[in-house]
Amino acid sequence: MKRSLLRILQKRGKDPLQVSTKVTRKAKENLTFGRKLRRDKYLLLLLLPCLLYYLVFKYAPIFGVVIAFKNFNLFKGVMESDWVGLKYFSMFFNSPDFWPVLRNTFLLGLYKLIFGFPAPIILALLINEVRKSFLKRFVQTISYLPHFISNVVVAGIAVMFLSPTSGIVNQLLSAIGAERINFLVEASWFRSIYVSTDVWQHIGWGTIIYLAALTAIDPQMYEAARMDGANRWKQMLHITLPGITPAIVIILILDIGKILEIGFEKVYLLATPATYEAADIISTYVYRIGLTQGNYSYATAIDLFTGIISFIFIIAANAFSRKVSGSSIW
Repeated sequence: MKRSLLRILQKRGKDPLQVSTKVTRKAKENLTFGRKLRRDKYLLLLLLPCLLYYLVFKYAPIFGVVIAFKNFNLFKGVMESDWVGLKYFSMFFNSPDFWPVLRNTFLLGLYKLIFGFPAPIILALLINEVRKSFLKRFVQTISYLPHFISNVVVAGIAVMFLSPTSGIVNQLLSAIGAERINFLVEASWFRSIYVSTDVWQHIGWGTIIYLAALTAIDPQMYEAARMDGANRWKQMLHITLPGITPAIVIILILDIGKILEIGFEKVYLLATPATYEAADIISTYVYRIGLTQGNYSYATAIDLFTGIISFIFIIAANAFSRKVSGSSIW
């Protein structure tokens, strides 16, 4: 049967391999949804924890956004509470805390972007230039480890290092004859402390994406560049950086969208009453208004405003990147 089918296909001038490929492709397209589920059941099981995480912690809480437009009463519930429209948004915009809180959040996010975004790229390029595999793995491991340390521990390390009496930083300043600085009670130092600890904590983890992108660059391009007389610096500028540009653009767009989404834990742990003028950001303000004072509707309105601004940022950054460089998320 198979031989006769092959003869018929050959007489008609058709390649049996192409015909079988088309038949296989059409068979895959005609698979029912149930068959696809049975075929990919183990892959779907691997995806299930991630899917449940987003459903429970990301999508389900979206329903609660409605209380930003209501005078939420705990006893009446969400649906029975009275509608107030944009009352709480107007309260926030007219509040004397609006501009200081927004300024602190934006500046902290901007400094984090300026110093934190290029740091993993630079580290990935440096690791890529290391030729000793043992040394490369050692540096990668050491740089990854801080990412798995709790923010509470990181804040505790920062407090110990910057202590005005026993901190190693002030001891070094004292050793060179400089005056000791009480970093934790001076508002001018808060942003530097936060950004530097954040870069130290996450620089190694961020290099994973760029190191993965570096593996996709064709090694023959480097060989051709060496034959043309390009040194390692020129190879990095003209081959390595262009090779990882799509990954850089995507991460940059996502980071721009998160400028106002500063983590609450580390700011709350490092801040003191003396540094509130620089440390009081939207997330800490929402914590005080929502959980401490119990004004849930007002806090939800502020958080929703932050989400809208972040959404606008990411849309604008994506459109700008698509227009200028041709690379974008969508």
